[in-house]
Amino acid sequence: MKLQVAIDRVTLEEFQKSVIKLDGIVDVVEVGTSLIKDYGMDALKSIVSRIKQSEVLFDLKTIDEGTYEFEKGFAAGADTLTVMASSSIDTIEQVYALTVNQEKKMLIDLLAVNDEKIEELRQFDKAIFGLHYSHDNKNQDFDAVKAVEQFHNNFPNIKNIAVAGGIDIEQASRLAKQGIVERIIVGGKIMNNETPVEMAEKFMEVIK
Repeated sequence: MKLQVAIDRVTLEEFQKSVIKLDGIVDVVEVGTSLIKDYGMDALKSIVSRIKQSEVLFDLKTIDEGTYEFEKGFAAGADTLTVMASSSIDTIEQVYALTVNQEKKMLIDLLAVNDEKIEELRQFDKAIFGLHYSHDNKNQDFDAVKAVEQFHNNFPNIKNIAVAGGIDIEQASRLAKQGIVERIIVGGKIMNNETPVEMAEKFMEVIK
């Protein structure tokens, strides 16, 4: 299981400092959607180029203009890009084909889609399917372990699963023991800690 650390809502300088500290410590450094919207991929490219050991994911949340955005994202240094499951099948087919052709990775963000749409997406078997608990959701009782178990029971043939949504050390440990997900995505529980590198190392210890 991989640890993906999401970096969001910081300055370029803060992002650069975080990248230097986390590279090689965590499996995947996520360039958050807010950074991409605030500064653009061109501005982030030079910083991302300094990541030598960890994988890089750009959380583009593509929903249209898929080929254009994915070409730009991979050119900016991303190993993995995200597309919204709510996009049209045409968009997802196009970015999936481009991703496979470039031997990169694609994460389909399943935020706010129903089971019928997920059934349509099962054909993209090399993609990562991301269970995503909304930041704006008022319900604070999200249990990542139960959510993963239910998803796996509903879609047993989907193998590459990621989960995000307030995951702490205890949930990370339970997810590792559960043995279903390909990666966990952690943001604030690491980046808002006074010692983010030490916290990231603790997460890595419990999931490996």
